[in-house]
Amino acid sequence: MQDLVISARLTIPASELQWLFCRSSGAGGQNVNKVESAVRLTWSVIESDALGPFRQQRLLESHRARLVNGCLVVSVSEERSQYLNRQIALRRLAALIREGIQPPPPSRKATRPTRSSQRRRVESKKQRGAIKKQRRSRPGLDD
Repeated sequence: MQDLVISARLTIPASELQWLFCRSSGAGGQNVNKVESAVRLTWSVIESDALGPFRQQRLLESHRARLVNGCLVVSVSEERSQYLNRQIALRRLAALIREGIQPPPPSRKATRPTRSSQRRRVESKKQRGAIKKQRRSRPGLDD
């Protein structure tokens, strides 16, 4: 097994990754019934020594909804080959970790709308009102 390289400064040792293999569902003929090609990759964020406390906290907060008992779980059963499913699972876990340890984007500073944007908004409201006014029933020739 190989270590999972997240970035130049962060590598997850292979000993921290837990693999589970099972039979995949869906199309595939007899291959589905005989071969355990589906992969479930689990990595415990809480017990990991690869992360510092700051990165660990950021990862726990950003992926709060994805965590199962403090573990990130990735399941893959797209390919017929267990090897390919393992590669996909490793890439997905690395992407999840990269995304989770990113610093949050800077908060937006509230600004006033510009004069031209205010004018555009009022003009579009007037156009909409004119369209609705045209739809109203008009008095006929008999009235």
